[in-house]
Amino acid sequence: MSISLTPDREQFIKTKLQAGKYNSAREILEIALKLLDEYDRADSEWSRQVGIKIDEAISASDRTPPIDGETFVNGILERFQQIRQA
Repeated sequence: MSISLTPDREQFIKTKLQAGKYNSAREILEIALKLLDEYDRADSEWSRQVGIKIDEAISASDRTPPIDGETFVNGILERFQQIRQA
C-alpha cells in the first residue's frame, strides 16, 4: 500500500522527525493508527453509553406522569432563578 500525503502533512511529519522525538515516518504512522483505534473505541463506548442513558430515560418516562410544556419550562426557569440567587 502506498500513502499520499498533502504537503502540509508531509511537512508535519518532517518537523516531528527533525525534532528527534520519532525515529521514522513509520513510527509516526504507527502511533497515529494506534490513536485512531483508541479514538474509534472511545467513540463506540460513548455511543453505547448514550444509548443506555436514552433507554433509561425512556423507561423512567414510562413511570412518570406526563407534564405539559409550559409547566416543564417554568420549572426549569425557576431552578435557574434559584441558582442565580444562591
